[in-house]
Amino acid sequence: MLRPIIKSLAGIAVALAGVSSFAQDWPAKPIRIIVPFAAGGPADVYARFVAVRLQETLGQPVVVDDRPGAGSIIGTDAAAKSAPDGYTLLMMSNTQTVNETLIPNRPYQLMRDFVPVAPVNYSDLVLVVHPSVGASSVADLVKLAKANPGKLNYASSGPGTPYHMAGELFKAMAGVDIVHIPYKGSSGARTDVLGGQVQMMFDAVTTMSQHARAGQVRALGTTGRTRSSVLPDVPTIAEAGVPGYETVIWLGIMAPKGTPPAIVGRLNAEIAKIQSRADVRQEWAAQGALPMVMTPEAFGRYLNDDIVKWERIVKISGAKADQ
Repeated sequence: MLRPIIKSLAGIAVALAGVSSFAQDWPAKPIRIIVPFAAGGPADVYARFVAVRLQETLGQPVVVDDRPGAGSIIGTDAAAKSAPDGYTLLMMSNTQTVNETLIPNRPYQLMRDFVPVAPVNYSDLVLVVHPSVGASSVADLVKLAKANPGKLNYASSGPGTPYHMAGELFKAMAGVDIVHIPYKGSSGARTDVLGGQVQMMFDAVTTMSQHARAGQVRALGTTGRTRSSVLPDVPTIAEAGVPGYETVIWLGIMAPKGTPPAIVGRLNAEIAKIQSRADVRQEWAAQGALPMVMTPEAFGRYLNDDIVKWERIVKISGAKADQ
């Protein structure tokens, strides 16, 4: 009876030795970061930011592969189906944790088909309106929306994205009826709000604050618990008329399930080094972004908690994937 057990244990030992050797030799070729969102948005921008600095320390090219579409499903599924060898990573956001509830018929499950690597950063969103909209405050906007149900439109980068869910949360908490106009990416949504084709949008402060300062849009409120350092004169939505309102956009990196733990640990450590650099913290702070530093295990717990949080909000708001 002992012989088969010994043979099995020997086989496991050989396999583990092979994994260990593979991890020690990694990386031996370029690494790809799949971004399931359109170019020009926060996920794309910070994926490229991290990629440049990772390739300096890893000694291999780190390339960004934008795969937008279907509310991030297309790119996320491509990453899930990639080999778990440390050469394909996924740049994700709270879009993915929302989609666990919002889009039940996905070809993947986040916590089943991926392993957490590291969070990257988080930032507030800002509620902006085109200057043609007759509202100079959140209270004005709520009053206008209640007087004209279904007449105001808000743009987003697609169903399930933080921009969409910020709008749905606002609708539920402010008691207003505004219409969601989904786009294939934040760049298209932003362009149409700036051009006045859509009246309003919740957008990341990292990308919209410059347009607000230039007067191209009117910033009514930010979505964090406290005022944003890049728009200090703009009140939070909670203090401007919707008590308790709070949401952010965060970014993180995952890898296909089965990626060797040694590689996951190495990536986590390298990303933490990037986040700890004074020049990085200063640059991100100027953009309104703050680093999130966690171990893979802590990030996994954070993801599970975020899935539960958004499940509750999706049900309360009544949000649908086709809205």
